[in-house]
Amino acid sequence: MNKIALQLGLKRIGYAILLAFTGPFVIMQAFQNQNHPWYWPVLIVGLLLTAFSVINGFRGIASLVEGLLGKKKKK
Repeated sequence: MNKIALQLGLKRIGYAILLAFTGPFVIMQAFQNQNHPWYWPVLIVGLLLTAFSVINGFRGIASLVEGLLGKKKKK
């Protein structure tokens, strides 16, 4: 068991959960203000936050698996 990889995985999953709530909230605020001049920049920021949430989630799970099971050995 690799404690450093486990801690890194838990941090990444924590950031992913935080972004998973922040991204859709920003997107919702953009859709509520469609006539505002900042509509497109706010929508793009919300979409990027949501995409980073998914990426961090996958990387966090990969780090957790690596920490628990070790690196995959090549033949």
